[in-house]
Amino acid sequence: MFKMFTTLVRARTHDAAEAIEDANALTILRQQLRDAADGLQGAKRAVAVVIAYAEREKNNATKIAGQINDLELRAVEALRQDREDLATEAASAIAELEAEAAASARATAHYDAEIRRLREQVSLSEQRLRALQRGKQIADAAARTQKLRGTMPDGVVSSLREAEATLERLQSRQDHAEAVDVALRDLTTGPSAEGTVARLAAAGCGAPLRPEAAHVLDRLRAKTA
Repeated sequence: MFKMFTTLVRARTHDAAEAIEDANALTILRQQLRDAADGLQGAKRAVAVVIAYAEREKNNATKIAGQINDLELRAVEALRQDREDLATEAASAIAELEAEAAASARATAHYDAEIRRLREQVSLSEQRLRALQRGKQIADAAARTQKLRGTMPDGVVSSLREAEATLERLQSRQDHAEAVDVALRDLTTGPSAEGTVARLAAAGCGAPLRPEAAHVLDRLRAKTA
């Protein structure tokens, strides 16, 4: 029973931690990216330090090479003058310098390899950091969009739907009324018996429907005669 209780406590603690992490994921991501950027700057400084060490070792190797060359010339001159003691001393110094030069060459090779490795790591880290920063920008935009979406009350959406339905019904009634008006105009201006008789009389088909001015004038002349 105690084991089950401790398991339950651990499970709830884990769930609570995950809930907090999920609720603050964007804030956590921003801090992680800041930490990664700071770490990357530290890595760049480390590369710069290694490059400085390598450059110092190369300068030392150049200096040793100059010393060896100078000692060799002087040793040869000592041999020409039969100064075996000086030539032997010079040979011993040259041997020491050559050993130092070999060690310097190994150190330079190590530095060069380390610089290449660190530069590759820095370059890869910079690419990953840029990709994460682009992803953070997308996440920021999505969060702002979700926040704006959450500020729209449900009542506004339902009111808009109701207004759209009302407008649709109004437009439907207006379209119907317009159709009725068109039909009435067609019926009013359409052919009728009276209209047909009037058009026939005007065309001289049958007796005129009303006296014409010429006929009235003829009747008046007849009266005067």
